[in-house]
Amino acid sequence: MGKTYNCNLNIWYYMSDEVWKKIANLYERMPGWNGYHEGIPYWYGLENDLETISASVEPSGLQFFARMDDIKWHDWIENFKMMATEELGYEVGESEDDFI
Repeated sequence: MGKTYNCNLNIWYYMSDEVWKKIANLYERMPGWNGYHEGIPYWYGLENDLETISASVEPSGLQFFARMDDIKWHDWIENFKMMATEELGYEVGESEDDFI
């Protein structure tokens, strides 16, 4: 089984519907897109699968949970941040790294 990862991005719950539509479109373009299950977006597998990524909107930002190998996770989340930066027009990063 792969390692587990959590990541909070500076995409805030109170952003406009337009922003969330862009994020939903981005979800579908990311590798491993598996669709929504009970309202939660998943990539690769579901919650109990050996390899999975899921996202949720929290007060702390857009949160990702992943279970997979280190290199694959790093590549995936860096790709997401890069594409989100392009889509949203501001630098998307982890709130713990002082991205606001």
